[in-house]
Amino acid sequence: MASISVVLRKKKNSKNELPIAVRITKNRKSSFLYTGQYIEEKFWDVKKQRVKKSHPNSTRLNNFILKKLSEANEKLLELESIDEPVSAQNVTKEIKSVKKANSFFELAEVYLQQLETNGKFNRSKAERPRIKIFREFLKRKNINFNDITEVLLRQFQAYLRDTRGVSDRTVANYMIVIRTIFNLAIRDGIVDAKYYPFGRGGIVIKLPQSMKIGLTAEEVKALEEIDLSDDKAQWHSRNVWLFSFYFAGMRVSDVLSVKWSDFKDGRLYYRMGKNSKVLSLKVPQKALSILALYEGDRSSMDDFVFPELRKADLNSKKDIQLKIANSTKTLNKHLDRVGKRLELDKPLKTHIARHTFGSISGDKIPIQMLQKLYRHSDITTTINYQKSFILKDADDALEAVLGE
Repeated sequence: MASISVVLRKKKNSKNELPIAVRITKNRKSSFLYTGQYIEEKFWDVKKQRVKKSHPNSTRLNNFILKKLSEANEKLLELESIDEPVSAQNVTKEIKSVKKANSFFELAEVYLQQLETNGKFNRSKAERPRIKIFREFLKRKNINFNDITEVLLRQFQAYLRDTRGVSDRTVANYMIVIRTIFNLAIRDGIVDAKYYPFGRGGIVIKLPQSMKIGLTAEEVKALEEIDLSDDKAQWHSRNVWLFSFYFAGMRVSDVLSVKWSDFKDGRLYYRMGKNSKVLSLKVPQKALSILALYEGDRSSMDDFVFPELRKADLNSKKDIQLKIANSTKTLNKHLDRVGKRLELDKPLKTHIARHTFGSISGDKIPIQMLQKLYRHSDITTTINYQKSFILKDADDALEAVLGE
């Protein structure tokens, strides 16, 4: 008789996490069904074959694992009732084949649930309406993967541009989510790779180049000096933006997560939420001035510096992400009003602080240092933050040739 267990496989991903797999063993030979979930080894209870409670999403992950075990056991019991001997590999193949009845929107729902299981609530929130609009375009409840052709997808692209008036960047986002789900279907044996409508000879997804324009040094100075005492929300939003800028364009999600305990010996120590990389920066005098404005609200060192997350359920990653998303929207609304008071000819948003720092840094610091500050793996990403400086070089070169 075959046995089923849950294990961590040893091949790590880029985040140093190990894949969770269902192991099927028969006649001392094993085969594995990968769940698509990854965790750090320290969070795995080998004896109990489950995720430890110390993991922030342990309940969701363990429920997901139990569901996979139940599916495998059901299929195994069915196969064991047949007298013909079955190998571990065949058992795995038979279990995978159960998924072949899944159509696009059924697998799409599984995909969204996996995102939430992995704590990627913002991504799930963004992807769900894209899948919904694809369903509305089709005017049907479901569609088989082999019916999702290049012609159909080009019709969908035209529908998005002409009927819904979305940008090329947004069209690309729709194609990316459909491609992701299609790749999952191929991986799980739901559809043959020959029906793949993307890549060479099909739909090629090209992300249009975007230019996020930061503020000039003069505009930053004006933002620092404007009197906003008549509007507390605008005053606070400006402070958050400047705090981000003073710490090399710190992401707003990281700014709102900063606690008083993160400051030690005149330095800020924090872990970037986007890539989990650790960064330590000296606290500039201008940042100290902003901290002084909020110190009166501090009741303990574990308090957040800014108020947005003080009422969040810190045991719920979903609640934290939701409050950050809602707070960012509110901050941007008030920053927009500040921008109008300053008569800026460009949008004033939280993420522009990052591009502003990169732009103003220009020839003041080497590009490699900016890459280190931003913790970019690829320097090409960093270069995009210095485009205004690169444009200035091009302008100077043009003037040198033309003699203007």
